Amino acid sequence: MQTRFVEANGFRFAVDEEGEGDHLALCLHGFPESRFSWRFQMPVLAQMGYRVWAPDLRGYGETEPKPKAMKDYLIDRLMEDVGALIDASGAKKVTLIGHDWGAGLAWAFAANRVRPLERLVIMNVPHPAVMAAQLRTNKAQRKKSWYMFFFQLPGVPEWTLTANDGRAIRRAFFDMAKDKTNFGPEVLERYARDAQRPGAIRGMVNWYRAALRLQGKMAGPWDVIETPTLIIWGEEDAALGIELLDGTEEYVRDLTIRRLPGVSHWVQQEAPQKVNPILQAWLPSLEPSLP
Repeated sequence: MQTRFVEANGFRFAVDEEGEGDHLALCLHGFPESRFSWRFQMPVLAQMGYRVWAPDLRGYGETEPKPKAMKDYLIDRLMEDVGALIDASGAKKVTLIGHDWGAGLAWAFAANRVRPLERLVIMNVPHPAVMAAQLRTNKAQRKKSWYMFFFQLPGVPEWTLTANDGRAIRRAFFDMAKDKTNFGPEVLERYARDAQRPGAIRGMVNWYRAALRLQGKMAGPWDVIETPTLIIWGEEDAALGIELLDGTEEYVRDLTIRRLPGVSHWVQQEAPQKVNPILQAWLPSLEPSLP
């Protein structure tokens, strides 16, 4: 694995890369994560024949600049980033993999057909149309999603998340995880430090502000996704109820769901020993590229 910097859509994206070939597996992280969250999947995907990219997304980690305005985090702009990264890779085929907010972005990217996709993998985030419906009708989910509304306040979320050396960021991982083995001090330190980079926490929170207040393509309408889609879902997700899977089939033509009992929201980091075999079984292994 190596880290490279990729110029795309006016940004300098920090990208972890492993493997080679013309089929790109592009891994999109969530909140409050970074490219580091795919450390357990990248070697496996590379061994399967994929060229794997895991970027720090707009506003996160070592990717620069970090825009200040909420409008710069509209889903429409974020989809442009993904398209530009794909173009910069030069890949002929793309498999898109996302977790949490990265999965929300992947849903939107696939539904809007920004670029052709071979496969779509979603981890622990519902289809945006299902999420919107649940927030309207499901009181329990609204209670679980309290932080999304808290993040609409000016300034307060940024202070709360980074105070006491990023204590809230550290607790988000450690407290929610069921198996805390992969969330030792050095991992929590990595995420806390990334969130404390200049401009980072404002950008990270602005993903939520733009989604609720500006919406853009997040408001729909939602075309049916024709790309074969796999959902991997840790059932012990403290932020998102398992019922948020219900109705997904209305928006995806070819849908496979794998539920993991006893696993939290941080599914690919907490349980790579369960997630990776699912990826290996569902994704096609690729023939090595000829010289």
